[in-house]
Amino acid sequence: MKIEPALLSLKRKSDEPGGSSPVPNKKPNSVEDGEEDLIPLHSLQITIPSSTALALTQPHHLMNTFFPPMEDGMEAHIEVEKPTPTDSHLQWSQWQLIDSILPTGGFAHSFGLEAAIQARIISGPEDLQTFVIHVLENTGSLLLPFVFSATISPDLETWQKLDRTLDAMLTNEVGRKASIAQGSALMRVAAAVFSETPSLKSMRDTSVGSGVVSFHHAPIFGLTCGLLGLDSRTSQRAYLFITMRDVISAATRLNLVGPMGAAVLQHQIVVLAEAILTKWMDRTVEEACQTTPLLDTVQGCHAYLFSRLFCS
Repeated sequence: MKIEPALLSLKRKSDEPGGSSPVPNKKPNSVEDGEEDLIPLHSLQITIPSSTALALTQPHHLMNTFFPPMEDGMEAHIEVEKPTPTDSHLQWSQWQLIDSILPTGGFAHSFGLEAAIQARIISGPEDLQTFVIHVLENTGSLLLPFVFSATISPDLETWQKLDRTLDAMLTNEVGRKASIAQGSALMRVAAAVFSETPSLKSMRDTSVGSGVVSFHHAPIFGLTCGLLGLDSRTSQRAYLFITMRDVISAATRLNLVGPMGAAVLQHQIVVLAEAILTKWMDRTVEEACQTTPLLDTVQGCHAYLFSRLFCS
């Protein structure tokens, strides 16, 4: 890490009251034309403002890398802010996990919305709001138990067991393929992006081509959240958020609602989404169930559409 010169306030000892000249026997006007008036390093006082001392908040073993021990005769006065207890780098990784720019393929799926529109079940913004709420309810009852279990036990054995269980529960072939496609993409991206968590890559390398797992999305999302340090409530809320985000995004591209209307709709639903989270959070996979089977049936018809924009 570099510290720009503009961030350093350099002073001569001789500039301080009572200070002595750092260069003995220095004659005035003794610098020839074209030469710089050099100040010996040991005569400098270095002050780094706390607001710019980011490098000093690194662990102690990195301190000698950025600021090696000073030799005799050198003085440095360094003021730094105390590091916060939260690992800021980890928070950036957590936010990136739910960022829409992460290429996990979520925007290629409409969660059955496209099929519902063509079946005349959804015809306007009011119907869309009801549809999104039912999708969140179904996601909470069926998939949040898998996210929760994977988050609290982010290990290979638990993940493989959850993946096999979910694969047996998804009877809708379109939804099953969508879950595998998004899960495979998330595992591949997470293993490459979050290199500070090498267990993600080792789990993927162990499972790819083995036929043991299908790479369903919900268990992998919970696994990644657990390894990145998210608590179980936050990981389940994040899963509901990305589901709501993707459904409303699909509605925008299907011209069911405009961008501004989509943003307003998303904000209006958050209260109900939090209630759904509270209702279904922290449940075991034995309690997973479908609350809105009609959505599952409609999504299963997506493969029979004559023309379609989304994969599911």
